[in-house]
Amino acid sequence: MATRDAGETDDPARDDRANYDYRSDDVTRPGLVADLRKRVEGEVRFDEYSRQLYATDASAYEVTPIGVVFPRSTEDVAAVMTYCAEREIPVLPRGGGTSLAGQSVNEAVVLDFTHHMDALLDFDPEGRTARAQPGIVLGDLNRALADSDLKFAPDPAWGDKSALGGAIGNNSTGAHSLKYGKTDAYVEECEVVLADGTVTRFGEVTMDELREGADGDSLKARIYAEVLRILDEEAEAVRDAFPRLKRNVSGYNLDRLVEEAEDGAVNLARLLAGSEGTLAIVTEATVSLEPVPETKSMALLTYGSLNDAMEDVAPILDHDPAAVEVLDDVLVELARDTEEFRDVVEMLPEGTDSVLLVEFYAEDDADGREKVARLRGDREGDRALAAMEAHDEAERARFWKLRKSGLPILLSRTTDAKHISFIEDAAVPPEHLPEYVAEFQRVLEENDTFASVYAHAGPGCLHIRPLIDTKSPAGVNQMAAIADGVTDLVVEYGGSVSGEHGDGRARTQWNRKLYGERVWNVFRDLKTAFDPDWLLNPGQVCGDVSTTENLRFSPDYGFDAGFDPALNWENDNGFQGMVELCHGCGGCRGGQETTGGVMCPTYRAADEEITSTRGRANMLRQAMSGSLPDDEQFDVEFMHEVMELCIGCKGCARDCPSEVDMAKLKAEIEHEYHRRHGASLRDRLFANIGRLSALGSALAPLSNWATKIPGSRILAEKTVGIASERSLPTFHRESLEDWFEKRGTRVAEADADRRVVLFPDTYTNYNHPEAGKAAVRVLEAAGVHVRLPSGVTASGRPAHSKGFLDKSREQAERNVAALAPFVRDGWDVVVVEPSDAVMFQSDYLDLLPASEASGSSSGQYAEPRSADPEAGGIRTEAERLAANTYGVCEYLDTFDFDLAFGGSGSLTYHGHCHQKATKKDHHAVSVLRRAGYEVDPLDSGCCGMAGSFGYEAEHYSMSQAVGRILFEQVDASAGAEVVAPGASCRTQLGDWQGEEPPHPIEKVAEALR
Repeated sequence: MATRDAGETDDPARDDRANYDYRSDDVTRPGLVADLRKRVEGEVRFDEYSRQLYATDASAYEVTPIGVVFPRSTEDVAAVMTYCAEREIPVLPRGGGTSLAGQSVNEAVVLDFTHHMDALLDFDPEGRTARAQPGIVLGDLNRALADSDLKFAPDPAWGDKSALGGAIGNNSTGAHSLKYGKTDAYVEECEVVLADGTVTRFGEVTMDELREGADGDSLKARIYAEVLRILDEEAEAVRDAFPRLKRNVSGYNLDRLVEEAEDGAVNLARLLAGSEGTLAIVTEATVSLEPVPETKSMALLTYGSLNDAMEDVAPILDHDPAAVEVLDDVLVELARDTEEFRDVVEMLPEGTDSVLLVEFYAEDDADGREKVARLRGDREGDRALAAMEAHDEAERARFWKLRKSGLPILLSRTTDAKHISFIEDAAVPPEHLPEYVAEFQRVLEENDTFASVYAHAGPGCLHIRPLIDTKSPAGVNQMAAIADGVTDLVVEYGGSVSGEHGDGRARTQWNRKLYGERVWNVFRDLKTAFDPDWLLNPGQVCGDVSTTENLRFSPDYGFDAGFDPALNWENDNGFQGMVELCHGCGGCRGGQETTGGVMCPTYRAADEEITSTRGRANMLRQAMSGSLPDDEQFDVEFMHEVMELCIGCKGCARDCPSEVDMAKLKAEIEHEYHRRHGASLRDRLFANIGRLSALGSALAPLSNWATKIPGSRILAEKTVGIASERSLPTFHRESLEDWFEKRGTRVAEADADRRVVLFPDTYTNYNHPEAGKAAVRVLEAAGVHVRLPSGVTASGRPAHSKGFLDKSREQAERNVAALAPFVRDGWDVVVVEPSDAVMFQSDYLDLLPASEASGSSSGQYAEPRSADPEAGGIRTEAERLAANTYGVCEYLDTFDFDLAFGGSGSLTYHGHCHQKATKKDHHAVSVLRRAGYEVDPLDSGCCGMAGSFGYEAEHYSMSQAVGRILFEQVDASAGAEVVAPGASCRTQLGDWQGEEPPHPIEKVAEALR
């Protein structure tokens, strides 16, 4: 291990206290590993955890690879390829693993380029080109180009997680393909490693240069010769077989090759676009760039039926839009049920079934408004019922979010039947959309299922995901029949089986039907010329993979959690449904700069798949479905590598498109782990921090002096594992409860419009009572009668976050019993500490059963419930408590009290991740602004402290690595002072800047007049 001060290293695992290294100890094919490690500078991982992590992508498929290599250079790639070629070992180049057709999983040595080979190497703003490595994420590439008002134009929906190499491999495009086309139009030159390990470059060559290069015995010469043969002998067959369609990415890119040859030159780098890593391995790419549009304008057109919307697409294209997107009635209704979009949907005229979103690029705002006006004048009142406009950036973003709002709900099914991507991006000429959609729906009806229709209507590429249960033989047959039937439709209407997401395992089978036998064999000849032994991602594009093979969920799939869950799982299929929910899109892999939001902090710090929500979810599922040894999920190594590095931020419950609740899954696994293996002294101390804090307060100031004795921190680390770098909490002799008891309330109950029970959370009560005092002052200034309750205990958050669910349930029952009578009598419950507020608002509902038979110690708290026959059971009371509990700023903002403020100055606001996850974080910003402050709310993730996580010696380096992301945001903010509601956040920020920042309510109290 390297230096002790891991806070200064790139990898948190290099701290000698860290008990993780992102892999397992069992290694497959150790001889192969040893040979590769001698040849490459990058990491070589053939352990079981790494292999399982790369067995899936965003598709419906799963194939365990041979192993994974993280190359650092082209030389590494060439060394791996040379070695594997000599031994006939397949190789698979991979980017972000966001592919939807299964092309990034294979039984091969996987090369993950996103780990090290992700740099922008050169940028020529005058020539409008950029040269980059294949692992660079498209969002990062465009962020680096932003100051020059240039961009890499293709914009796949997941562009802030997908890599440039993947974009080339898939020939990616996006919502604005009407303007920009596909990736192949922007590939100028590629450095590649060929199937024999040769490093060469492909770019534009004249026909004479192509003929000259075809003379020789090298692999490159044989490639030139085959390309020349195709142009000389097969050009007419290619023209006849390929659909005349902007959105075709199936097969090899021969239509572009033939078209270019007519002008006397071809660009062989563009032949790699859409090849899915089956022809060569791209190690550098030079791409051309496009100017960022000056501005944009949008129109939302509404229709009485999906058919009317489809009939209107072709006429709309006459207006030269940049994008035309569709939402059908299924997605419109899903959006209506979403709080964020309900007001937009309710503005739609009665009878709206489907909508088209039309976006224009414009030279200025007046130009944009004119384009929208012309469109409305032409289409509104014809088939379109009505139209709405959006011109400023915020409103346009709202329209786009509306278009994307339904997909997460489609992907959040925890049933065995799921909306599967296997024929979703078939494309046809836009003029055929009405007939095609009608026929597609007939195919679905014949196979007894349904799907929603959305996405890129303009270029004729609709996303349609049928609902299918592939765990059943009938479902697998359904899948095959639908794919076959839709392929027939595509051929009939002159379309393509893939207009966006590639062939992979989902569609390779259908290329023979799409192109015919002759061109199918041309594909295979080209593949053989590039890759004589078919070692590069074998089976894809023109190989022998089948749509229904290697399914992640198949009739042979089995699941055994290995224990009985302790929490309520009210979703379909319960705990199993949540474990199986991740569909692999990689939404948790985005960087803070490009993606924002909360998810996933440890991935952002470590850049390791196993630290992402996707990685953890896959590992849990594979442990419980037999891909790993029995009960691996409760193994010590599994806990260290997989579960303990989840810091329980709850960001995935909001930011994951499927809303995988990894924090809740972790609590279950830790609970069972404690049952089987026991718990450490440190874990028990943190779980009982309420009692310890009460003792520390009673003994203050002696308890505070003890932590400052030289050597005390080192002793704490050696004995219980608390990081010696951490400052320990300061205890106040006079707790918030003591202060309030002496002071009393200042607003009589009879004079108050509202009554509040202020819950004395542990941290506010014993460590930072100033925040609680400020809350009391502000609430009373608002005319609220405030009382502190008796009979309550700690909220249960510390015990819950450490997996002591019996204890957190007991605390929940006690607090519900104590607070329920207040709630029934019309009181509100207010909490200063965000994580404790969310405990009441959310986690208690996971802990407390719907029936009285909880199996825990609830009986001793029964008296307050039985006192009122209308009370109902403990679950009913917990639901009432959840509905009437507020964070302090949430309460002030929700009820909009009339307060006189005179605050001034600028603040940088870092919100608590639990509040962000429950969409309550905006309240504090609103209240601070009303108080008179200028506020810069950071789009920040977790601070990295995460309760006890940042105190744990083995996790200190990871905590600091997560924290540095926040520190950089704070440094970049214009605010003069930082505020943060979370106790952990204030500790982390205080250790960094030398002084703990205030709680927002303290600044609100300061601003009172």
